[in-house]
Amino acid sequence: MVQVSSIEQLIEPTVESMGFGLVRVRLLAGGNTQTLQIMIERLGSAERNELGDGGITADDCAEVSRAVSAILDVDDPIAGAYVLEVSSPGIDRPLTRLNDFSRFAGHELRLEMRAPIDGRKRFKGALRGTEGDRVLLTLDTGEVAIPYDNISTAKLVLTDALLEQAALAAERQQAANNERM
Repeated sequence: MVQVSSIEQLIEPTVESMGFGLVRVRLLAGGNTQTLQIMIERLGSAERNELGDGGITADDCAEVSRAVSAILDVDDPIAGAYVLEVSSPGIDRPLTRLNDFSRFAGHELRLEMRAPIDGRKRFKGALRGTEGDRVLLTLDTGEVAIPYDNISTAKLVLTDALLEQAALAAERQQAANNERM
């Protein structure tokens, strides 16, 4: 079985040289064909604390797809047939790295645990950031600190506040694109 981390290490230098960062890489099995899902954002989006995808276009996804395909064709880390999907993370993006939980503090979050905490595997609340290797959430029942290593999946919840901030980030990105022209 191929390790997703080895695919990340293989493609990350090329993706970054193109001006993008990896948000998530997943290999999904289904039927006879596997799907390699790659989510990208513009480099610098995290530093500018942008929401959404930092202005990823369909052309960006196609460009990254062609470059990644060439790498995977040469190195061939995936046995058998597979479909390659390259996309933006979207506004209600998954949070995959510890620094994502600091970056998106103040927003609503839904997460699922690998192992239950106090009998619960699912949490939804206001993300307060991180403290060491723990993710801090405010729930209806109070505060909770969740070990990062115990998080299976985490995703921002689509709210009016998130949409508003994403729209502002898109306006800033459009203005920056206009200045480059």
